[in-house]
Amino acid sequence: QVQLVESGGGLVQPGGSLRLSCVASGFTLGYYAIGWFRQVPGKEREGVSCMSSSDGSTYYADSVKGRFTISRDNAKNTAYLQMNSLKPEDTAVYYCAAPVRVGVSGMVPPTNGYWGQGTQVTVSS
Repeated sequence: QVQLVESGGGLVQPGGSLRLSCVASGFTLGYYAIGWFRQVPGKEREGVSCMSSSDGSTYYADSVKGRFTISRDNAKNTAYLQMNSLKPEDTAVYYCAAPVRVGVSGMVPPTNGYWGQGTQVTVSS
């Protein structure tokens, strides 16, 4: 079965950290650029970060630059999003997706690709 499965979300206080994982099955994640998106009900989906499959180059949205780090372990068919210094405005459902690319306006989600089911991140005191 071809799928992406996220985990690692939860409730954290402002300033705290979480690490999200995205495990791929049924396909080789290393062949694809992998990305993380987030969405809040009633707001547009936001591309947060992505990493290429070729040279490991990364992209971060301005809203998370310096706080989030994307990585991948191709041997484990897994991608990660380390989130530090979390803020209440980071609260959202986070999704991993592949393949993704970066366009003139930010990250472009896959048109024919893979999406995870999402994991909730809540930043609140």
